[in-house]
Amino acid sequence: MNALLQPGVRRREVWAWAMYDFANSGYTTVVITAVFSAYFVSVVAGNAPWATFAWTLALSASYALVMFTAPLVGAYADAHARKKKLLWLTTLGCVGFTALLVFATPGALGLAIIALVLSNFFFGTGENLIAAFLPELARPRALGRVSGWGWALGYVGGLMSLGTSLAYINWAQAQGQGTVDFVPVSMLITAALFLLVSLPTLLLLRERAVPQTERTVRSAWAQVRRTLSHLERLPDLKRFLICTVLYQAGIQAVITLAAIYTSQAFHFNTQQTILLVLVVNITAAIGAFFFGHVQDRIGHVRAIAFTLIGWIGVVVLAWAAPDERMFWVAANLAGLCMGASQSAGRAMVGLLAPPAQRAEFFGLWGLAVKLASIIGPLTYGVSSWLTQGNHRQALLITGSYFIAGLWALRGVQATRGYRAARRFTRATRCT
Repeated sequence: MNALLQPGVRRREVWAWAMYDFANSGYTTVVITAVFSAYFVSVVAGNAPWATFAWTLALSASYALVMFTAPLVGAYADAHARKKKLLWLTTLGCVGFTALLVFATPGALGLAIIALVLSNFFFGTGENLIAAFLPELARPRALGRVSGWGWALGYVGGLMSLGTSLAYINWAQAQGQGTVDFVPVSMLITAALFLLVSLPTLLLLRERAVPQTERTVRSAWAQVRRTLSHLERLPDLKRFLICTVLYQAGIQAVITLAAIYTSQAFHFNTQQTILLVLVVNITAAIGAFFFGHVQDRIGHVRAIAFTLIGWIGVVVLAWAAPDERMFWVAANLAGLCMGASQSAGRAMVGLLAPPAQRAEFFGLWGLAVKLASIIGPLTYGVSSWLTQGNHRQALLITGSYFIAGLWALRGVQATRGYRAARRFTRATRCT
C-alpha cells in the first residue's frame, strides 16, 4: 500500500482522511436524502403545492453561499495552510445547525429553512476542504483507488447513521410516537454521530501545506481571479468542470429528492424509504470501492463515461417503473453509479489540478458541484410545480443533464490535462 501513497504518508492518516467521508455521509443520507426531506415537504410545509419547490429553493440558497465562498476559502487555505483549522470550523457548524433541526415542527418553516441552509453550507464547505487533502496523500496513479476507499467508507457511514435512526424510529413507534416526535430526534442522532466519527480526521490528519504569510485575504481573492483568468491554459480541467456541472445536476437532484420522489410517486412511508436508502448505500459503497480500482486501470475519462451511461439507464427505468419492483432495480443501479461517479470525479480533479493550488482548484470543483446542486434540484422543483405534481415527468426532464454531461466529457483528455497542470505550476512560479 505504501507504493500508492505520497512519501511520508502513513496508513493511519489515510484511514483518518477516509473517516471524514464516513462521518459526514450521515448528514446527506439522513437529512438531505432519506428522512428530513420528505418530512419537510409533508409535515413542516404541510404538503403545500409549493413544498417541493421550497425544499429545492432552500438547498439552492445554501449552495449559492458555498459557491460564493468556495474559491476564497480554497485560496485562503492554500495561502495560510489552514485547511485543517477550517475543517474544524465547518464540522462544528454543520453539527450545530443539524442539531437545531430538532425544533423543526409543523409550521416552523422559517427555522427549518435557516437551519437547513446553514447546516448544508458548512457541510459543502467542509466537503471541499477534505477533498483538497487527497492529492497530498495519494500518488497520481492511485488517486482513484484512495478516493474510492473514502467514498466506500462514506456509504458505510451513511448506513450507520441511517440504521441508527431507523432503530430509534422503530422503537419510538412501538412507544406510540408519531413522525413529529421521532424525526426531529433523528436529527440530534445524526449530529452527534457526525461529531464523534469525525474526531479521528480532526485529530490525526496532518496539514502539509507551507504557509505563505505575506498573503492577505485580499491577495487570496486576487489569486482566485488570476487563476480563473489562467483557466484557459488548462482546457481539459475547464471542460471537465463544465461536464461536472452538467452530470452533477442530475446526481444532486437524485440525492436531494429521492425520498420525496418515493413518497409522492410510490407512496413510501418513512420506514420504507429508509430501507430503500440503506440498500442503495450498500450498492453505492460497492460501486465506490471497486470502481476506484477499475478507474485507475481503464482511465478516468472512460470510467466516468461508463457511469453516466448507467445514470441514463437509471432515469429511464425509474420513469417507466410500473411498480415498486422495477423501481428497486433502478434505485440499486443508481447506487452503483453514484458511488462510482462521485469517487471518479473527485479523483479526476486531483489529477488535473496544478499541485501548488490544489485547495484552490478543489474550491473551483466545489463551486461547479454546488452550481449543479442549484440547477438540478431547482429544475426538478420547478418541473414538478409546473406539471402539477407529476414527479415522473420532473425526473425525466432532470435526467437530460446526464446526456449533456456525457456529451461534454468527449473532449477531455486526462494525460494532456495532467501535463498542462504541471506546466501551469511551473509557469506561475516563474511569474
